[in-house]
Amino acid sequence: MIVGIIVGIVAVAVIAGFVFVNQPSFGRAPQGERLERIKKSPHYKDGEFRNLHSTVMMTSQKGRLGAFWGFLFKKETDLRPETEIPVIKTDLSKISKDENVLVWFGHSSYFIQVDGKRILVDPVFCVASPVSFVNKPFKGADAYKPADMPEIDYLVISHDHWDHLDYETVMQLKNRVGKVVCPLGVGEHFEYWGFDKSSLVELDWFEDTVLDKGFLLHCLPARHFSGRSLKANQALWASFLIETPSQKIYMGGDSGYDTHFVEIGKQYPGIDLAILENGQYNEDWKYIHTMPQYLGQAARDLNAEKILTVHHSKYALARHRWDEPLKNAMNLKEKRLIERVDAYYRGSGPVKIMSDIDYNTPGNTAIDELLTEIYIPIENKSKIIC
Repeated sequence: MIVGIIVGIVAVAVIAGFVFVNQPSFGRAPQGERLERIKKSPHYKDGEFRNLHSTVMMTSQKGRLGAFWGFLFKKETDLRPETEIPVIKTDLSKISKDENVLVWFGHSSYFIQVDGKRILVDPVFCVASPVSFVNKPFKGADAYKPADMPEIDYLVISHDHWDHLDYETVMQLKNRVGKVVCPLGVGEHFEYWGFDKSSLVELDWFEDTVLDKGFLLHCLPARHFSGRSLKANQALWASFLIETPSQKIYMGGDSGYDTHFVEIGKQYPGIDLAILENGQYNEDWKYIHTMPQYLGQAARDLNAEKILTVHHSKYALARHRWDEPLKNAMNLKEKRLIERVDAYYRGSGPVKIMSDIDYNTPGNTAIDELLTEIYIPIENKSKIIC
């Protein structure tokens, strides 16, 4: 009888697990013509996508299980702010199409309006994990919802992790999106969710496409991984660079440090703005997220005029203090200013000092010219470039 009860419990658990991972939100593994295209990719080997260089996912000596256990149960302080983050919420639909604007929503979600086009990147406004009670946003950091988004020309998804591709959000945006831009394989999720196949722009690394006249998009490498279910790396992860009539903007996605940053900087000189990951890092996974000591190097490699860091200030997905990435950004600004002033006194020519991000006005909205001032949430009162 006891054996029968155990078998019954196991059977129920297996059935429940099967039903859970087969919810629509988990998406679908690539198949058919898409899978055949994936198999021809030089970045797909032995049944999965690979990084440019060999990348160990978990580097902890405790092993994957030990690191995961420590992540869940090790007590840390200040992973989340004690008080609500003050946010300025802007009616995006009322921003003139003539204005160049960037609005950061926290974590890796942001809105760019440039040269008359609206771009929405990695929007997560509902759920950042398979279950709603995990990865709760910080208080105040969830001010924006899908209903607040205007008509979007290009929805850009860097990879299919839950904190970058939110099923509920994209489904609510479905009828307000012109084109979906994503790495190879991610389009399978969107097609499964009922998006028109003709609206999908699905690219492998080093491929590019003309989105519209004057808008050229390049799909470029990142050092990371992918997966929404049990099997990883069935879809590609990527960074993107968009060239518009007036700007060159690099959207870094999630990435550990690697040689692709310097190669991108050489191949695409004159980047006006680089948006880089800065947060949710840990020594246990140091190759797949940018560690603080490499943030400045990535910025130098890209040689961008200005840097905005993201992947922080909304969720606690690692064990560092919630505001540590903001301090990293402050250090980056101070170092870059010193470097540029030193270059000036060495006779290297005029110095272009980056304008400040004004943290004296808490919020997450840029209403001035793109690359001039970006207002984002912070608790302390200081001016930094992020």
